Amino acid sequence: MNTMAHWADSGGPGPWILLFPLMWAAVIFGLVTLARRTVWRGRGPWQGRGTAAADPANAPLELLANRFAAGEIDENEYWMRLSVLKESKGGSE
Repeated sequence: MNTMAHWADSGGPGPWILLFPLMWAAVIFGLVTLARRTVWRGRGPWQGRGTAAADPANAPLELLANRFAAGEIDENEYWMRLSVLKESKGGSE
């Protein structure tokens, strides 16, 4: 009887041949995971430089501006919240 454990004795590739597809599957899985966690979500090293979105201090101001542009808040509420944000930031800009 010629089982998988004895393939190497009979000139066959042996059970270690199964490691190559598993190794390549692990490499491909790792690359896809890395791409999903960085580039596809917009967090690559070359993205976001020089924009206001890269500065976490401007995030509340951008959120407020986006809410005003979308019509979620009116002009009076926008100016009131903007003045509060600027006062808490430590000065007017």
